Amino acid sequence: MGQQFPDIVSVEWLRDHLDDSTLVVVDSSTHLTLPKDGPYSVEPGRATYDSAHIPGAVFADLLTDFADPDSAEAWTAPASERFAAASGALGIGDGVRVVVYDQHDGYWATRFWWHLRLEGFDDVAVLDGGLPAWKAAGAPVTDTPVSPTPVTFTARRRDDLIRSTQQVRDAIDDDKTVLVNVLDPATYRGDTSTYARPGHIPSSINLPVARIRDPETGLLRPVTELRALFEEAGLLDPGITPVTYCGGGIAATGVAHALALAGRDDVAVYDGSLTAWTADASLPLTVGADPR
Repeated sequence: MGQQFPDIVSVEWLRDHLDDSTLVVVDSSTHLTLPKDGPYSVEPGRATYDSAHIPGAVFADLLTDFADPDSAEAWTAPASERFAAASGALGIGDGVRVVVYDQHDGYWATRFWWHLRLEGFDDVAVLDGGLPAWKAAGAPVTDTPVSPTPVTFTARRRDDLIRSTQQVRDAIDDDKTVLVNVLDPATYRGDTSTYARPGHIPSSINLPVARIRDPETGLLRPVTELRALFEEAGLLDPGITPVTYCGGGIAATGVAHALALAGRDDVAVYDGSLTAWTADASLPLTVGADPR
């Protein structure tokens, strides 16, 4: 892949490199509300970006510019040409490095991290802890608008990093693939659900995305702890390919990112996830505990 940039950077690192002319900082904030009952709702984070963002950061709207306008599911990955145009407009292209963050739990940032890698751009890192960690460290924020200089983004789609519904269906009985549901255990078991039908995709294991972060600091756990977590789940076995999924393909990228830190940069994401899967009544679901 030729990656020269780490998959994660600290607040201290970004503060020291904020004036680097080859660095593009991206705020990918999006506001997702998950009620206990009923469908989820989502809103772009432009207003919160306008009120306070890291100095020099540009805003990436994952609901419009970086989404397929013709998809039934929100924020589905668009055609490479659309993604390339939107990235180039933000100043993302050859010869730059990207640090992406969001204003919540970091999974919209990992979504953009994954999406850039999907299109062949590897020099992208996630700001550990996002804007909350930046503010907690006393680092500056601003409401000053940013006008990026457009560049050319060359998309090189890596189809191995994304899965369609049909591909996931075919993988249910594939012993070379491990489907990983990253939602909470109750949703995994089908005790509760905000999707069309409760349960999980047959043969998938449960590894809640909450387990990759320190609940007190919001930062990712040390790589040694992540490796132990993934080793226990069998996800570091080079003979298998992990495919992560969640409700709509957002939190799934958080586990994919953590797996990359642990040495697995080949993890695929089921883009439609349960939103797409449960909408098709012909597709099977399992209700109950982890099959393993």
